[in-house]
Amino acid sequence: MQVIWVALILCISTMVTANVPLTEAVGSGPPIPGAPKLNASGYILIDARNGEVLVDRNAEEPLPPASLTKMMTAYIAEREIAAGRADIEDMVPISVRAWKTGGSRMFVREGTEVRLGDLMRGIIVQSGNDASVAVAEHLAGSEDVFADVMNQTAQSLGMTKSVFKNATGLPAEGHVSTAKDLAILASRIIKDFPEKYAIYKEKTFIYNGIKQSNRNSLLFRDPSVDGLKTGHTEEAGYCLVASATRDGFRLISVVMGTAGEKAREQETSKLLQYGFRYFSGKMLYDANEVLPSSERKVWFGQLDSIQLVTENPLYVTLPLGRESSIKAVLDAPDILEAPLALGQMVGNIKIMLGERVLAKSDVLVETAVLEAGFFKKSVDFVLRFFE
Repeated sequence: MQVIWVALILCISTMVTANVPLTEAVGSGPPIPGAPKLNASGYILIDARNGEVLVDRNAEEPLPPASLTKMMTAYIAEREIAAGRADIEDMVPISVRAWKTGGSRMFVREGTEVRLGDLMRGIIVQSGNDASVAVAEHLAGSEDVFADVMNQTAQSLGMTKSVFKNATGLPAEGHVSTAKDLAILASRIIKDFPEKYAIYKEKTFIYNGIKQSNRNSLLFRDPSVDGLKTGHTEEAGYCLVASATRDGFRLISVVMGTAGEKAREQETSKLLQYGFRYFSGKMLYDANEVLPSSERKVWFGQLDSIQLVTENPLYVTLPLGRESSIKAVLDAPDILEAPLALGQMVGNIKIMLGERVLAKSDVLVETAVLEAGFFKKSVDFVLRFFE
């Protein structure tokens, strides 16, 4: 991949960088208007690829998540399937407890068995509380034990302020999450199980002769939206986690505590429109890509020079009109000594916007370099002395 608008600057010293907001990182470029103010208890908008926060308000305030909880229930189920501990063809027995669970329902019947794949659609598309309890009991033996699994999973994902008491999101004291935590969960659903993510954009599902529509009304209005989940209780208000992709740029929004179904749709649309209008995502370098102007002299080796490559992809989120302002800062020695192992780390590269680090990666040698013989090493010693 060639990057014609990124200036590569060699830097030997360690850089000190400031935690500058993305829209204020550099003054050049057209002004970015202030983010929309939403009528919601808490909200956040992130770039799904790198988690860059574009807009947030009360994003770390613990709030009741209602049926947004079911994203965690579905995530754990997909994880169990991927690990081989469950299968979508499993026939799941429906307990009296699952059958009697109130609120939104898939309408499973006590004493029957339902395919796990159908229950997953019951959770994601129909927001079935009965389906959620049935899956929790199938995977963990009881909903209480499943709640422990949910909390352990939340901590492992970095959802540090979430506490789950059940698999449904029905009101329970202390059952809370945050807009930030739910954005983390949404991004992991998309990244960890991309082949299964298509379920979240299914508009209808029929079970037991009953056809129900996905409660995410943006699926019917905005073709760029392909997920994820709605939630509502009197305590939580109306909530929506949405994801949309335009021209390969994916955003995730979380809106919690709005006044109604129409409001959560409108407030979510405001966030997504703002993000797509004023930001973009750019892949600058792929993993193991040779960096421009990175050739390094090698002493005492069977090769006289090598190129440097990135260890990880370098992807950045950019405000409108800031493309020409970013630069790549390579911190690696100008001269290396053999022997060098294939993939040996010799420095790092940072992508900068003003004083803000947008992305960074270690840099590696592209090829191994064995030590030269006695004569070549002797010549290099003399040459290096005079240099």
